Amino acid sequence: MQIPILNVKLKSENALSFIALAVLFAVSSIASPYFLQVQNILNILKQVSFSGIIALGMAFIIISGGIDLSVGSMTAFIGALCVLAVNKIGDGPAAVFGAFAVGLAVGAAAGFFNGIVITKGRVAPFIVTLGTLAIFRSLTLYIGNAGQFISESAVYGDFGMSYVLGVPTAVWIFFFLAFLLSVLLNRTRFGRYVCAVGSNEKVAKYSAIDVDRVRLATYVITGMMVGVSAVLLSSRMNSVNSSNTAVSFELDAIAAVVIGGTPMKGGRGTIWGVVVGAVILGIINNMLNMLSVSAYLQGTVKGLVIIAAVFIQRGSSKSDSRA
Repeated sequence: MQIPILNVKLKSENALSFIALAVLFAVSSIASPYFLQVQNILNILKQVSFSGIIALGMAFIIISGGIDLSVGSMTAFIGALCVLAVNKIGDGPAAVFGAFAVGLAVGAAAGFFNGIVITKGRVAPFIVTLGTLAIFRSLTLYIGNAGQFISESAVYGDFGMSYVLGVPTAVWIFFFLAFLLSVLLNRTRFGRYVCAVGSNEKVAKYSAIDVDRVRLATYVITGMMVGVSAVLLSSRMNSVNSSNTAVSFELDAIAAVVIGGTPMKGGRGTIWGVVVGAVILGIINNMLNMLSVSAYLQGTVKGLVIIAAVFIQRGSSKSDSRA
């Protein structure tokens, strides 16, 4: 009986995100004559695809009431293992398929580790993923001697730079995964369980929902999204830098989820809102670069945007409760 009400709120949150995107798009097109060029738009979409794919999984975790700070380090770790796997397999299409197999398997295992410690160990998600953030980055540095993992496969690099119908492959994969996860969240029992757990854990338990299993599944899903992103990112560069690859991806992923209308307290959210949030961040970064704003200030802008998004959510939540 509560599902229709939930759907109305989600639509209104999506509307705010789309309005913000439209306004930002209009302002950017006025601020720079190069913004509307097709290649620039494709570059923005390609840039946001890597962290955006991770944000799709992060949405499930945040909606369920959790958080994952380890996704950036996890991306570097999985990307390094993918490059090592590619070098073992050799050149050819098998290298790409092998990298995806390794990425998905290791990502699922890493997400399972985070989830099992959180659900069975009863440790706060913030603490667990803060710890694994350090672990994954440390392992990457150790395996690579703080250097680079360089792929010996030309096919792997070609895949990372490939286009389909004039659009980067990474962008197609981003939107395809967004469609699949949107169906999973909105059209399946599991999706309803994720929202129920994030909304009220006790009520979810009384409703015979296996809260631990649902939360564990959200971390596994996120780990697999990290695996996909790691393959795309490492193939794009045909290498992985153990010290700075995917640094701050956790900030970008969380920001995309929050800007897309998902409250940090969980309970509700939309996948397409996350896509819009990721694109908004991409446009902001693009305009800062076009306006020659220092790269060191981009983190400041992201932080301010996140704070503003939270304030807007808080204001809309208060107006909803008054109504």
